[in-house]
Amino acid sequence: MNDVFIIGVGMTPFGVHPSETVPSLATRAVREALADACVDPAEVDSAYFGNTTQGPLEGQAMIAGEIALRGTGLERIPVFNVENACASGSSALSLAVTSVRAGESAVALAVGAEKMNTGDRAKTMSVFDGAYDLSDPAALQRTLDQLGGTVDASQAGRRSIFMDIYAAMARAHMDRFGTTQRQLAAVSAKNHRHSVDNPLSHFRKDMSVDEILAARALSFPLTVPMCSPLTDGASAVIVCNAEVAARVGSKRQVRVLASVVGTGVERAMTDYSRHVTKLAGERAYERAGIAPSDVSVAEVHDATAFGELFISELLGFVELGGGGAAAESGVTSIGGRIPINTSGGLESKGHPLAATGLGQIFELVSQLRGEAGSRQVEGARIALAENGGGFSPFSTGEEAVAVVTVLEAV
Repeated sequence: MNDVFIIGVGMTPFGVHPSETVPSLATRAVREALADACVDPAEVDSAYFGNTTQGPLEGQAMIAGEIALRGTGLERIPVFNVENACASGSSALSLAVTSVRAGESAVALAVGAEKMNTGDRAKTMSVFDGAYDLSDPAALQRTLDQLGGTVDASQAGRRSIFMDIYAAMARAHMDRFGTTQRQLAAVSAKNHRHSVDNPLSHFRKDMSVDEILAARALSFPLTVPMCSPLTDGASAVIVCNAEVAARVGSKRQVRVLASVVGTGVERAMTDYSRHVTKLAGERAYERAGIAPSDVSVAEVHDATAFGELFISELLGFVELGGGGAAAESGVTSIGGRIPINTSGGLESKGHPLAATGLGQIFELVSQLRGEAGSRQVEGARIALAENGGGFSPFSTGEEAVAVVTVLEAV
């Protein structure tokens, strides 16, 4: 297989951007990535554009990428529009990597952009209803009841359906492994602490475990700071083959060891050995030729604090059922054995859906280049990103899609 390298990354600040549009955000990220890569737009052979919300929120349901990239200087190249729920950005990157590995592109661009704050919060929240099987809506509630029983959420206020999904999965984990709400708050507190030194983060406020537990409740056991906010933003990554990487000649290149996209399988709810994220992780480790213990730093999909806790177990960073204790003891903090979400994660950095996966790559490339400043993980050599999306149509209590990317410092 041909080697693939990341030579450029770009990312806007994540947050609420009233004056920005999907095209303006995308253009900012792409221009930054091109400058970082030291390549001209004319050298890009193909582009993969991720977006999930512009269609339902603005009506731009077609050619979104062709329009969004119009101001970037890219001309006459194929532009592919990618929608794969919250994993759209990392799926776009996987397609760009595949194009380079196959020899179809010498240089390829992956970009994700979202404008989620449009002034109609209820409409934005309704977007998430499209990320599970709408042909059988009763099946979703049956699955949630099986996972975590029923709870009184009458006072929880407005939230996306995915907060109820994550809450049900969290309650199932608590019942089986003894995980506590305080351990979930420890994950969240760690990520809020990491975000303080990230100038691109949506939130940059340090929060204690007690403050997080005392915050407004959503579906038990989640509180608001344990969950990702509605965020605008864009991120972009430029990948190339070995020939272009040698010509550019930068010491800041990062090798892509693996990019694996997986979807769910039918399984028993308690059969975690066949969870989509575990299976994708195992394939990524095999392709990269590494073990979980080789990973220096990771960014994972913490749409809620429970997401990070469970994913840390499924990827083999800690034992099954040990994610809560690991967070409490500092194992997953900067300076710990396996720092996770040094950027602040989705809970603090924000979650502009299709930009999230590439935002994770931005952070990990910064870490592998040794350019993460006060968030720097000492000696980082191998980095892993996990980005999930949707809710499985197999009704097994897992994401519909998981993408695992493994990177190596050159």
